[in-house]
Order: sequence, then C-alpha cells, then structure tokens
Amino acid sequence: MSKPVILCVDDEATILDSVQVELKQTFADIYEYEIAESAEEALELIEEFSADNTPISLIVSDWLMPGMKGDDFLIYVHQKLPLVPKIMLTGQADKTAITRAYTYANLCKCVYKPIDSHTLVETIKFCLDTNKLQ
Repeated sequence: MSKPVILCVDDEATILDSVQVELKQTFADIYEYEIAESAEEALELIEEFSADNTPISLIVSDWLMPGMKGDDFLIYVHQKLPLVPKIMLTGQADKTAITRAYTYANLCKCVYKPIDSHTLVETIKFCLDTNKLQ
C-alpha cells in the first residue's frame, strides 16, 4: 500500500517549495508530499490518487489562485473527500470566503500569510491529530 499523501496547492512555487521542505523535515518519510500549482492540477492528482487507492491525509491550499479560488476548490474536494482535513492559506481572503470554507468544506484551520513555518507545521500536526480522533 502507498504511503498517505499530504497535498499542497499554491500558485507560488516558492511557497510550495518551502512548505514541502518543512513537511519533510517534520514528518520525514511518514508521508508522500505532493504539490500542485493550481486547483485544476490538484484535482488531477486527486483523481490519480483515487485510481491508485492512495490515501490523502491532508490538503493545504492557497486561497487566491488563478482559475479557481481556494474556498471553491476545498468545497469541491470536500464533496469527494469529506473526511480529509483541509487547511487554507491566505493573505487576501475575505471573511465570506473563509466562512464558506469552514461551513461547506469542513475547513480545519485557516493560516494567514506571510506564513510562519512553525505555525504552519503546528497547524498541520493539529489537523492530522484531530482527524485521527474522528
């Protein structure tokens, strides 16, 4: 069986790279770390994971991305993967978008940019631990 995946979605490659490094340093080889630079690319990866029976342990998504905003992406994903915890990153989302994500995507947490790596790692740990308790 494949290792579970943590999927990170952001249109800024530097953020994806730094998050991926933090995750690898924190969790080592417990998870696979996949990145996508758009919601559309992430949806393709999710379909591949589903076809391969690869479990997804967590999704971290930016809010402001071209094509599909993070709240819409997470709501769509929640319809397919309701038990997967979701974190939204944002520097610009308004309260309505954040509220929508909490309400319709069962958002675990919202993390504000600029991202403090310690805060992000602790948030990820919290969401993974909370999901294990359910």
